[in-house]
Amino acid sequence: MGKFLLLTLLLALPAIAADKSSTSQLIEMAANNNAALAQAIPATFSEDNLKTGKAWSSQGEKFFFATRAAASPKLVVDDKPAVDMKAVTGTDLWYAVTTLNPPVSLHAFHYVVDGKEFGGSRDLAVFGPLSYPQPGVPAGKLSGKITHTSKLYDGMKSDYWVYVPAGYNPGIPAALMVFQDGEGYIKPGGDHNILPAIDNLIAQHKIPVMVCVFINPGTITASPGTPTYAFVSAYAKKWDRTLDDSMRSTLYDTVSDRYARFLRDEVLADVAGHYNLRKDAYSRAITGLSSGGICSFNAAWQMPDQFSRVLTWIGSFTAIQWHEDPAIPDGGQDYPDKVLREPTRNLRVWMQDGSNDLENRYGSWPMDNIRMANALKQKSYDVHFSFGHGTHNAGQGAAEFPESMIWLWRGYDPNRTSETFQIDPAEKENPVFRVTGLTSQPR
Repeated sequence: MGKFLLLTLLLALPAIAADKSSTSQLIEMAANNNAALAQAIPATFSEDNLKTGKAWSSQGEKFFFATRAAASPKLVVDDKPAVDMKAVTGTDLWYAVTTLNPPVSLHAFHYVVDGKEFGGSRDLAVFGPLSYPQPGVPAGKLSGKITHTSKLYDGMKSDYWVYVPAGYNPGIPAALMVFQDGEGYIKPGGDHNILPAIDNLIAQHKIPVMVCVFINPGTITASPGTPTYAFVSAYAKKWDRTLDDSMRSTLYDTVSDRYARFLRDEVLADVAGHYNLRKDAYSRAITGLSSGGICSFNAAWQMPDQFSRVLTWIGSFTAIQWHEDPAIPDGGQDYPDKVLREPTRNLRVWMQDGSNDLENRYGSWPMDNIRMANALKQKSYDVHFSFGHGTHNAGQGAAEFPESMIWLWRGYDPNRTSETFQIDPAEKENPVFRVTGLTSQPR
């Protein structure tokens, strides 16, 4: 009987380990010296990440690290003393379990093998409780994929999803928030944790009941022969980019009101046909990352009567679409100057970037975000700049999402339709962000 039971367990082990394990499951296996860890690790992480020292998972402040190495590696987090990793018996796998505490939202790690640095990342995001489903908090409902065919962009097809919170009442107009590159925020198994945070913040009355629209950049592939197709395909050829990537850049990186009109007159008009939305800019926010970040600011800048609250992660305030259309003189790199020279808009803006963000032929993401944040501050905009040490990655922005949403919607009163935003006195007293030597410095 004992032999039969052992055989059954051994046969079942590969099937169990074939599924990906959660962080909690991996940590529990490690604590119990469970032999299943030898199969759970490669089932959970890609072989490439294991070999290159980039495999890790987290649940809140608990982190599980794993790697393949011929010799014993040491784990270094945030330049703290190295920690010896543990071997998985009979394999070249090594693992470590550690705790990274908030309020620091982003950490860095690497390994040391035979005295040499190996692998690692600067984008270990620590999510707080508000980013996970909480007992007693009802979840909203995400629609299926909706496809919109544009008139303004000559037949471009865009997919979007609508998230309706549990507290939505069709008889009461709801606030609105629009997310660029929307599918990345709602992808099952993704690492943004946006939807639980929205549910929790609404339940705690930290943000208003809001309908959220998650929209993807469109594709123009089915509409050859149109002016938009001609422009996008020429851009793709010039810069050696794909057609879809070039369509995204045309939508997001262009400094004009075209994309804002597309949202207002097409997509949001469709959404408003099914949901009761507030029309005042006071009750509308917009967000995105990278090119979606500048896109969000641009939409609010061009149409402050539509959006007054902006959340931008690693925004591409750089020269990506500069000079592509002779009729549009400004590029993303011109926004700091536009902020300084043009009439003030009534906007509240949370910006996030990291000192290890991109630098390439289009410009420097960290430098241009610093310039942008300082320009907004100089003009006394209600601005907050969360500047860390991450790369061109959503980690810090996602981890800070609850905090940024509370800041963005602070003081919101559903009985009002407007508010003149003013810079926070504490922010006004802070010095500007600056660069010392070759290292970008938070204040």
